[in-house]
Amino acid sequence: MRCPKRLNSILIITAQLLFICLPISATATEGLLKVHFLDVGQGDSILINTPSGKNVLIDGGPPGSGKKIIAYLKEKEIDSIDLLITTHPDIDHIGGLPQVLKKVKVKQVLDSGKLHTTRTYAKYIQQIIKHDIPVRLAEKNELVRIDPLLTIRVLNTYGKSKNNNQSSIALKVTYNEVDLLLMSDVETEQEKDFLETYDVKAEIIKVAHHGSNTSSSLDFLKAVSPETAILTYSIENDYGHPVDRVIRNLYKVKSHIYSTAVFGDLEIRSDGESYLVLPSREPLSNIRKSAG
Repeated sequence: MRCPKRLNSILIITAQLLFICLPISATATEGLLKVHFLDVGQGDSILINTPSGKNVLIDGGPPGSGKKIIAYLKEKEIDSIDLLITTHPDIDHIGGLPQVLKKVKVKQVLDSGKLHTTRTYAKYIQQIIKHDIPVRLAEKNELVRIDPLLTIRVLNTYGKSKNNNQSSIALKVTYNEVDLLLMSDVETEQEKDFLETYDVKAEIIKVAHHGSNTSSSLDFLKAVSPETAILTYSIENDYGHPVDRVIRNLYKVKSHIYSTAVFGDLEIRSDGESYLVLPSREPLSNIRKSAG
């Protein structure tokens, strides 16, 4: 499969950025915020290790991702999840959760409250009931109290007039001087609301809806002014993600682009003053695999 020009641009830019040095050790982990963006293909799964040692899992990727997530948790010596946040019930966000809920102890769930009629959603609910896991519905502007050293604010959640993506739980995570925006699949309408309601400026953004044309307006990205942008998608997706407009907008705000499609699993480590991006694989090897 020939590598598209758009993807080649992302690969080249990010390859140049891979060796940027920031004043934080890649091996020292005590007291750090660690945010893992798992390569689950065309979908989202994010693991947060808080500075005080709590574990938060956000979404579970598409069906078949459960095995990967469970293996990743085992590799990190994590045997329980303090909080599972289910941003919305689309299959690329909850597909792997039934398997995760079967194998990993989950202490509580924060859900958007958006109902869905799919078999996958039914399996997700069945596992919550089977394991008697407490569930709470997210409220807009609430603070998620999981670690006193960390501020996690809910920017968006379910509304009666909203579709699944518009009902996504979006979060702003703050550790001292470092901010992350986790945008799930929200759309431009929610971005406008954020601009009117919140301080959206952040060093790092998980780009909304896998770089889809529904989100990431230039006005919003200018307000965020992200140094680093994370894209979660599969190279072989049928949706054209990420679209050229989103990539151009990220270039315009001078954001460094990393994607799970190119770099595999991504880990961000922060001491609250600076941060380090740790990709799990060398991007040039992915160029060779995709070309020809």
